[in-house]
Amino acid sequence: MSVNPTIGAEGVRLSFEFFPPKNAEMEDQLWETIADLETWNPDFVSVTYGAGGTTRAPTLSTVGRIAAQTGLKPASHLTCVGATREETHAIVSEFHAAGIRHFVALRGDPQGGVGTVYQPTPGGYANAAELAAGLRALGNYEISVSAYPEKHPESADFSADIDMLKRKVDAGATRALTQFFFENDHYERYMERVAAAGINIPIVPGILPIHNLAQVRKFAGLCGATVPDYVIARLGTIDDLPGERFKAASALAAEQVRDLIHRGVKEFHFYTMNRSPLVNAVLEQSAFRRVESVPVAKPRGAAA
Repeated sequence: MSVNPTIGAEGVRLSFEFFPPKNAEMEDQLWETIADLETWNPDFVSVTYGAGGTTRAPTLSTVGRIAAQTGLKPASHLTCVGATREETHAIVSEFHAAGIRHFVALRGDPQGGVGTVYQPTPGGYANAAELAAGLRALGNYEISVSAYPEKHPESADFSADIDMLKRKVDAGATRALTQFFFENDHYERYMERVAAAGINIPIVPGILPIHNLAQVRKFAGLCGATVPDYVIARLGTIDDLPGERFKAASALAAEQVRDLIHRGVKEFHFYTMNRSPLVNAVLEQSAFRRVESVPVAKPRGAAA
């Protein structure tokens, strides 16, 4: 990577991804993270939605509380898995009633898990392009979709992958958030393909600061991303040294962000893993600036 270490982050926009908590302890951690990261003044934050609606209630609770109790603009993930069109529309109505006007429309993973073939739910939306079109028909929602700089693992080739992205854009998508990647050249080549296809919505790079190298390598293998040798070399020998691992992981992600800014990127989506310290370190090293005052998330259990 060619990094300009003096470049700042003025005018660069941020968003953060969270996942719904599974218990009270994780809920406390999430809300501490939200309150902390809110001071970076993100454009929006998104909350994931489990396959087949497995986290529907906690996702709804989380995005509803963000909408009611913070100054943030929440987006909910929404998938095609395990729901008919009518059931999906009912879910959208629930989220709409909670104040949600932004969805991240995704096909979703096969219900059978890793190694199984995706099968559309009978009577449901078959893919993210159909889901985006359905959302667009339901209302004037902001619709984000996924993008894959190293192509989706189920796409036959990059041409097919870009064609699916174009279908999602034609269906009403207003932004794409990429799968995480570590080689910025992958993103740059992908953007060249996107431009050649006449796609002109923002393609926001997804940044994953590495908390656990083994987990990231496993997940990368499932989603078609690669973990470069230089990342493994810098992190692979310090797993049992938390302080050194933190410094190296934050430096790696900050180098990636600064290089992308140098290449002209103006928006970033961070996969936070519901933790703020590593994200904070990356943003500080990338010359981002916190805002002086923001509405603070209310304590757990506070009334809306």
